Amino acid sequence: MIDETNLKILKILQEKARVPNVEVARQVNMAPSAVLERIRKLEKQGLIDGYEVILNPRCFNREMVAFVRVFLEKSAQAEETAGVLSTIPEVQEVHFITGSDSFLLKMRVSGKEALFETIARKISVIPWVSRTETHIALHTYKESSQIPLDSVDVSEIVENHSYSKEL
Repeated sequence: MIDETNLKILKILQEKARVPNVEVARQVNMAPSAVLERIRKLEKQGLIDGYEVILNPRCFNREMVAFVRVFLEKSAQAEETAGVLSTIPEVQEVHFITGSDSFLLKMRVSGKEALFETIARKISVIPWVSRTETHIALHTYKESSQIPLDSVDVSEIVENHSYSKEL
């Protein structure tokens, strides 16, 4: 069962996943062992999908962000196309979107040549891709994968869900 304490723990971990367990326990006024047990239950319930390190794209020559719309000839090939698109290292996100049968990709590359090469040699060659449309981000003001938890009603949180990551 999710409660206000679990919600506080989720907020703390989402802000900084590497915060020591002792610090989380201090902030929620509980014993570290009790907090660790709660975190394990939250993971088991599927409320925590994992932990990741966010790298600085500048340090890895991946400053350019591009959003690429990939149009399909037939939506019947959407699942297979999604699988292929998901294997391309430069592609960070793959979304099947409304409108004409198409995907919206978020890509991170070193520059326009790398963007062109990825689209020409890895995306446009997929059999069911009819065309692409590319938008380059000139500046990123906000980028986050955090879910706002400040106004979450704990009674609305879905535990032990059977949803797939695609939803």
